[in-house]
Amino acid sequence: MSGLDGDNYWRLGRLRPALPRVVAFGGGHGLFASLSALRRVTDNLTAIVTVADDGGSSGRLRAEFDCLPPGDLRMALAALCGDDESGRTWADVLQSRFGGHGPLAGHAIGNLLIAGLWQSLGDPVAGLDMVARLLGAKGRVLPMSAVPLEILAEVIGMDPLSPDEVSSIRGQAAVAKTQGEVRSVHLIPEDPPACREAVDSIDAADWIILGPGSWFTSVIPHLLVPGLAAAIHRTSARRLLALNLEPAGETAGFTAARHIELLAEHAPDLRLDVVLADEGFAANDPHLDSYAASMGAKLIVADLAARDGSPRHDVFRLASAYAEVLGI
Repeated sequence: MSGLDGDNYWRLGRLRPALPRVVAFGGGHGLFASLSALRRVTDNLTAIVTVADDGGSSGRLRAEFDCLPPGDLRMALAALCGDDESGRTWADVLQSRFGGHGPLAGHAIGNLLIAGLWQSLGDPVAGLDMVARLLGAKGRVLPMSAVPLEILAEVIGMDPLSPDEVSSIRGQAAVAKTQGEVRSVHLIPEDPPACREAVDSIDAADWIILGPGSWFTSVIPHLLVPGLAAAIHRTSARRLLALNLEPAGETAGFTAARHIELLAEHAPDLRLDVVLADEGFAANDPHLDSYAASMGAKLIVADLAARDGSPRHDVFRLASAYAEVLGI
């Protein structure tokens, strides 16, 4: 049975076996790509999303209403909208923004919908579940923590006259735009509460998938929430790390192996089963295989890049790679 056709049935009218329960971690465009691929290979999918964004529409709503930043959660919901006309329309509505110069200018419609439901219901998870039902989402979207978080980064090279001096940068938007080299990140508060439903989903998973995405602001933060980290370490699920297509932004100039090394530095006890890398990113890194093995993982290299030359995953190629790794 093809892993890309969720409507196949076995002979004699019997339904296909249950597909694996998959939990995907991340935020922003990286998680959007991963979910867009995963929804094509399993019908049991949960997204656990970072809640540290403090820029743009999310930052404005977070500051005004003291709520979780809704932007990355909105993008995950949009990725899980149905492929029919209604689903595609809802995805477009969620992602569209108000124009003009008034107080709503720049706000994503989906951000306002989510924040409004949170204010009405008083429960972030209940609000996200309601939006998911409204959209006919092919999976569940959960925040990684029950409270909004901040990212604190240790950076070198901020001052050209003191290239080895270590500086601290606070806030996801500032870290994402830094011209220095990020060495490590921490969360504020240091011991945030994990979303209970997120922990439950990890405990019940068959596979968990970290990445792709911005390494310091979308991938590593999940491993810094104690409750999530403990669940990731104890789960019987297999663990897959999906690398980015190229070093960019926060990790510009870093090799693929360095991405794995950074993960190990922030979560020394983390073990992996599979590292999935695009052949272009892996091609010139002689250390990638050994670094993956050092975390217990098998390296799988595949052609995952979009054909338009942009640094994006091709959704169908990524879905095919996921289906093969997950044994679907």
